[in-house]
Amino acid sequence: MEVLQAIQTRRSVRKYLDKPVEREKINECLEAARLAPSACNSQPWHYIVIDDPKVKEAFCKEAFSGVYAMSKWAEKAPVLIAAVSDKGSFTSRIGNFFRRTEFYLVDQGISGEQLILRAWDLGLGTCWIGWLNSDKAEKFFKLPKGKKIEHLIAMGYPAETPDARPREAFEKKVSYNEFKE
Repeated sequence: MEVLQAIQTRRSVRKYLDKPVEREKINECLEAARLAPSACNSQPWHYIVIDDPKVKEAFCKEAFSGVYAMSKWAEKAPVLIAAVSDKGSFTSRIGNFFRRTEFYLVDQGISGEQLILRAWDLGLGTCWIGWLNSDKAEKFFKLPKGKKIEHLIAMGYPAETPDARPREAFEKKVSYNEFKE
């Protein structure tokens, strides 16, 4: 699949077939994520793959509790991937301070998108999940201080592929040599 075709056809999938995802395919997606560029080459990510049904069930009870219950649909995904952040290298943290930009989050977004596009290329559906109880999720995995689960990626073979959601016109989102809305 061409990269542009993957970008144009990829959808957020929330319904999956009851079929395990091969570790080989998961690893291919994680390799795509690992190769992502990052500020000062800090590579501020770590991925925890949750594919054991018992571990996933226990994790979901924590991560999707209380006000986060609207994300419970993800329990049915064969795989959840927790994205653990790291604040990055000293030089990237200096850049964060002066630019007032959390570059480690930008870097994690780039890495996650590469994972998602590779998954689509391999016939897998994914959905980025930011609505979770990070505190309980971090305690579940006994993460050390300074590490945070920023988001999850649900993954599996799609049971359906949603239609494309509307996008604003190109001309409304792009201008050259000046800012125009």
